[in-house]
Formats: sequence, C-alpha cells, structure tokens
Amino acid sequence: MQLNIMMKFLIEQKKYLKGGNGALVGIELSGGIEAGKRFIESLKMFYHVANIGDARSLAIHPATTTHSQLTEDELKAAGVTPGYIRLCIGLEHIDDIIDDLDQALNKSSKGKLKAVS
Repeated sequence: MQLNIMMKFLIEQKKYLKGGNGALVGIELSGGIEAGKRFIESLKMFYHVANIGDARSLAIHPATTTHSQLTEDELKAAGVTPGYIRLCIGLEHIDDIIDDLDQALNKSSKGKLKAVS
C-alpha cells in the first residue's frame, strides 16, 4: 500500500533530519509522464501551481508544466524525470494531507516511491 511508503518516509525523516526539515518533498512515480499527469489530476485538496512556500499544500508535475518546453536531454540535465512530482506541504490537517496523497497515488501509480533530491 502506498500509504505505508509515506509513513516510512515520515519515520526516516526524523532519523536523518534531526534539525527539522522543510515542507518541500520530491517523489518519483513509476509510470512516467502519464502517472504524473494522473497523480496531479487525482489530487483533491492540493493546489496545482508552480510556486512554493504557501500555507496551502501545493503540487506540480514539472515535466508537463514548468519544464515542458525542454528536450529530453535538457530535462535530464535539469534533473527532471518524467514521473517527478514536487509537493509543498501546507498547514492543513495531516490526516487530510495523507488521505489526499494516498488516494492520488493509488489512482496514478502502482509502483514504489523513491526519494529524490
């Protein structure tokens, strides 16, 4: 289940980020561009915008938005993969955030998440 992967991430961050961490999280979805599009389209609470640092939870799929004009080689050089999603976690209740991410992950990608920098 995708939620177990998110919970493992939350536990691991306490181990490695002892001084705290920011609200920006990057995830890589298996399934490439189509999975990224489905994920964004499936979100109910997250706003689909390019800015970060808002009080609201935000999400963007750079390969089809901010970096869509780049060639495949330019995307690779910029570190933007087809399934990369950037999330900015807002101030909503954590249960609402997790529920929204979980349902979008289940609709978009059946593979595993991996951390990207």
